[in-house]
Amino acid sequence: MNFLAHLWLAERSATSLPGAILGDIVHGRDLSAYPDDVATGIRLHRRIDVLTDSHPGIIALRSGYPQGARRYAGILLDLVCDHALILDWERYADEPLPDFCRRSAQQVAEGGEWFQLAGARRPQAESFSQLLLSYGEPQGIDQAIRRTAQRLSRPQALLDAGSGWREVLPALRETLPSLLRDLRQAQI
Repeated sequence: MNFLAHLWLAERSATSLPGAILGDIVHGRDLSAYPDDVATGIRLHRRIDVLTDSHPGIIALRSGYPQGARRYAGILLDLVCDHALILDWERYADEPLPDFCRRSAQQVAEGGEWFQLAGARRPQAESFSQLLLSYGEPQGIDQAIRRTAQRLSRPQALLDAGSGWREVLPALRETLPSLLRDLRQAQI
């Protein structure tokens, strides 16, 4: 699960949207510096990540990657999940995607002080909304893979593994409904 899916799940569980994003940024178990709702969102994000990685559909998709690329498959599948979610958005939400992205990005930006506390930049609502929407285009996923690779010690390994993400997309779209259902049942 990447940003969009985390926001979608957080909203369905009435959890902090800034916390849903901060789960990737905040390190450690001590969340006492954060308000309860943000800390709950961070914990939910982490739980979603664990449950996603152990979901039978995701395990099956990861196993399709060659041994050397398998360690990066989880990262790739997280990014491609947002693309799959956007492609079938009407199946999962009544609200138009641009409206959801604008509203969610605004709420995330309003929690900017918590991002700064975690050592990150304050999110800007407009640019974050555009980032979320960019996941609907293949080039947006390609760019997300490049950005993510830059943060790794071996960026080329992720880039090489990610070159075939389009081939896994149909199977991920088939897996996504059961994954989202199982995550919602486990977290609520």
